[in-house]
Amino acid sequence: MIRKTVALALAGTALTSTIAFAEDATLTIESWRNDDLTLWQEKIIPAFEAKHPGIKVKFSPSAPAEYNAVLNSKLDAGSAGDLITCRPFDASLALYDAGHLTDLSDLDAMSNFSDVAKSAWQTDDASATFCVPMASVIHGFIYNKDAFTELGLEVPKTEEEFFAALDKIKEDGSYIPMAMGTNDQWEAATMGYNNIGPNYWKGEEGRLALISGEQKLTDPQWVAPFETLAKWGPYLGDGYEAQTYPDSQNIFTLGRAAIYPAGSWEIAGFNTQADFELGAFKPPVQNAGDTCYISDHTDIGIGMNAKSENPEAARTFLAWVASPEFASIMGNALPGFFPLSKEPVELEDPLAKEFASWRDECESTIRSTYHILSRGTPNLENETWGASVAAIKGTSSPEELGAKLQDGLATWYEPQK
Repeated sequence: MIRKTVALALAGTALTSTIAFAEDATLTIESWRNDDLTLWQEKIIPAFEAKHPGIKVKFSPSAPAEYNAVLNSKLDAGSAGDLITCRPFDASLALYDAGHLTDLSDLDAMSNFSDVAKSAWQTDDASATFCVPMASVIHGFIYNKDAFTELGLEVPKTEEEFFAALDKIKEDGSYIPMAMGTNDQWEAATMGYNNIGPNYWKGEEGRLALISGEQKLTDPQWVAPFETLAKWGPYLGDGYEAQTYPDSQNIFTLGRAAIYPAGSWEIAGFNTQADFELGAFKPPVQNAGDTCYISDHTDIGIGMNAKSENPEAARTFLAWVASPEFASIMGNALPGFFPLSKEPVELEDPLAKEFASWRDECESTIRSTYHILSRGTPNLENETWGASVAAIKGTSSPEELGAKLQDGLATWYEPQK
């Protein structure tokens, strides 16, 4: 019934747009995804305009590192586009609180998304949703299938099997077991702590309990991922301490490492750079039969500029973004960026399909540090970068790291005091 309602709503919106926009309305989209310019110009925009001839769309991206500053300047000057590509959580919430984004809760097509999908673009009490969810990224491990075949390795499902495979790769000596460095710090937290952690703190159960104050970062389920990361160092290769993120990418795609702790955003690049067959496995569970949890992290949304001169056309476009047609185009043109709508999308890329299949096998969550818990000083997300590096290097004990993070959070976050 929900899908029929969404379909009717979209059909009604499309009919209305044909009538309402006898004179062309031109929508401009602000975005940081300048790598996607060709995709929008050649696939997404033509597909929309073909069914909405009265609306023209222009994709106008900024450089990723400059996007927030450029967007805020345009919004303050009244020159920003009609549609705003939304980063998750606090950056977009700040735009809504400042009156720059419109509440889209009454958009019928919002029913096509789960509460978790919408949470990245809602007020804390979920009373307002101000961006349509577009895509998420999933964490796991990408591996060299040729290396696994050569060494007679099976895909690990438990942590015991995972470390046994790493031991065998290291003992053979033909490959670095895992390609990841600690120089840039964020990888240790993003592809380390928040990759494997959900299996310990049970995904949303633990994340929400931390926000409510029912759990603390000194609890065993939050310290345990640091204990596991502390075992990673010997498998990362000589000089991993100075190894940058691009170094790690190159080491893996050149075939020098067997496993890469990954985010699904690597898929498109790795497909073109690696001359060996790629595979993927989800974060291993502690014991066979345990419920698995994956970080299926909400990453990209799109909202409406509250001062748009074309609000009806913008809402028509946003309703279309929530449709299966848009999800299919984006999911296949950008493998590794997964549509967030409830309607299933048939993906073509085999590695992307493998990542997406985990949604049917595991419970989904988002990165533990991104929602609410990094608004103060010290910033929990940034502090977790350093803590994850320290765990891998062995410069602090897991218990010390948990205590440091907890003490920092308690200085400004009332539920944790």
